[in-house]
Amino acid sequence: MKVRTQSKKVDKAWFNQHVTDPWVRRAQQDGYRARAAYKLQELDATYHLVRPGQCIVDLGCAPGAWCQYLRRRLGTVTDTTGHVRLRGVVVGVDLLPVEPIDGVHILQGDFRDEATLQALQATLQHALGGKVPQRAVDLVVSDMAPNLSGIEEVDAAHIEHLIELAVDFAVQHLKPEGALVVKVFHGGAYDGAVRRLRQHFRTVKAHKPKASRPQSAETFLVARGLIEPGVASTLST
Repeated sequence: MKVRTQSKKVDKAWFNQHVTDPWVRRAQQDGYRARAAYKLQELDATYHLVRPGQCIVDLGCAPGAWCQYLRRRLGTVTDTTGHVRLRGVVVGVDLLPVEPIDGVHILQGDFRDEATLQALQATLQHALGGKVPQRAVDLVVSDMAPNLSGIEEVDAAHIEHLIELAVDFAVQHLKPEGALVVKVFHGGAYDGAVRRLRQHFRTVKAHKPKASRPQSAETFLVARGLIEPGVASTLST
């Protein structure tokens, strides 16, 4: 009974914080599915990540708030046939189902699986109007995070694994001047995540958006410019 009572108290406290959160209210007013949209908005405003015409992949996109922001940021254009289309390509991938977003390609599956990667490549090829090179992506964004167990060593290993997967995907699919955004948490996984990104990108910058809750240890790493092995990169905070 005590465990259940404590859980109810925690759930109630979280719910009260959630419904009174100004970012949650703003997301509801602006039609975003989650407050996370404003995290990407600030990262974009700070580092100029998104431009019309880009090809962007969102890893772990559920519930779709980042895809919503990317769609709005890219904008739309009407072609000669009167068809309205996105000024660029956005593909979201997640294990969970995601409600459709007009103009955005949503794939349900594990991007680590070959079948999902093939489906992603086919989607990019179709969206870009023909055969595309392997490195056709301008921006990869990842808001993925594991379910935290509270055991620091275990959680750090899971976080590092997700970042490793995102980095591997980005290295294989980004254009040379492309960018990668990943979420990390201060603690056991942070230094390892930074080292991994610095192995592959010229610059790696850390940023905590205002929309992140103050008590949250989350930080986003913004990596740009793929480098050859052995070339040093820089980290700014």
